[in-house]
Amino acid sequence: METGLSQSRILAERSILVQVQLPASEFDARDPLGELRALAETAGVLVVGEMVQRLKVPRGATYLGKGKVQELAVMVTALKAKVVILDNDLSPSQVQGLEEGIGCKVLDRSELILDIFANRATTRQAQLQVEIAQLQYTAPRLRAMWQHLGQVTGGAPVGVGTRGPGEQQIEIDRRLVKSRVDRLKGELIEISQRKQREVQARCNEHFTVGLVGYTNAGKSSLFNALTRGGAFASDQLFATLGTRVEQWSLGGGNSCMLSDTVGFIRDLPHHLVASFRSTLEDAMHAHVLLLVVDVADPHAERHVQVVQSTLDAMGAVEQPRMLVLNKVDRLEQLPASEMDRVRPLSWWMEQDADAIAVSASMGTGLPELADRVLIHMKGAVRTLRATVGLNDARTVDFLEKRCPVRDRAYHDGSVTLTVEIGRRQVDQLLSRGSKLQLEGMKANDFVRLHWDRAEVEG
Repeated sequence: METGLSQSRILAERSILVQVQLPASEFDARDPLGELRALAETAGVLVVGEMVQRLKVPRGATYLGKGKVQELAVMVTALKAKVVILDNDLSPSQVQGLEEGIGCKVLDRSELILDIFANRATTRQAQLQVEIAQLQYTAPRLRAMWQHLGQVTGGAPVGVGTRGPGEQQIEIDRRLVKSRVDRLKGELIEISQRKQREVQARCNEHFTVGLVGYTNAGKSSLFNALTRGGAFASDQLFATLGTRVEQWSLGGGNSCMLSDTVGFIRDLPHHLVASFRSTLEDAMHAHVLLLVVDVADPHAERHVQVVQSTLDAMGAVEQPRMLVLNKVDRLEQLPASEMDRVRPLSWWMEQDADAIAVSASMGTGLPELADRVLIHMKGAVRTLRATVGLNDARTVDFLEKRCPVRDRAYHDGSVTLTVEIGRRQVDQLLSRGSKLQLEGMKANDFVRLHWDRAEVEG
């Protein structure tokens, strides 16, 4: 039995896109099937027709109304479609009922996204996550997938551990799926725990910044523009499924670790949300999140809301989020006929005065973005006398290269540097085991008594 979904079964097939609009549905009134069309094109199918129906509640057996099912069957025949893709999530029985009614294969939104992820997964972690999600999606649908439910183990039991007479094929398959999922989860847990340790160590050693945003917002292009590059960047949905981390120079000898992460999307299959949580480990623990939005996209405002709510649901609420308005060059080049479909740059700045307008492709705004991140990295800055042992070359080098030095005084075995140093920089040094003294006190004591207390009282 093939337990997973085929990774290329919808490739190059002629498809019809269908959306059932319910009272609580989210869609673009001007182009309701725009995102599903982009998903379908990313999967490689040929879209030959589209249909939209408004309903107060879905029809139980086929999700669509009876008349629309008949109309869709006519479209399938006339357009020689091989697959119908719904922008909704269907139950197994609804998929089966609709397939019987229209005479061709039916995929729902979740299955389409799973197929895309399966084709894009390259790392072992991503492949495990996708296969687990596929199996979890497939398991409840086994009854619809099997037309034969006859008894296959009649007579004497075969082998140790069989249930004996009366077991149906569907029950065997479900046990196989569960066993496979358990094995994959065990392997994924090992990889995730190792990844978590790596992320935690990196956060302790470096200031970390995570790129997050809706799929195709330009995160990978921005990542390549800010670092040595290497992330796959393409104008398509879910171009990045893994996490890539590189050093980002912020100027003045300061640098941070920048991570590029998988893109968000509305109504992401819940199995994928759970499975890809470890993929977003870098974003979950980053000191700062850069929320990248494609301001030239008519749906940009809704995309930001999706990302914000998803981050909140995942618990990534402690670190600051900086809104990065990407693709401003495209916004300026839009024809007048399309300008009324997008928010002007001034509107975004009114919503968030700290937002930064950039263009990853043109390099616009990137120095300002680095300056802003550097402020977060340093934290509140003070001019202090820092005393370090001369044998602690690592701390001396850190202060000399990353903090403006106003004065130096050498003593027997130590040096006192008058420096402009940030609160986070002190934390970074302490996490490295530095024996730094500030104003003649142990750095920990100085921070607790004269820095943290002042901030609380202020």
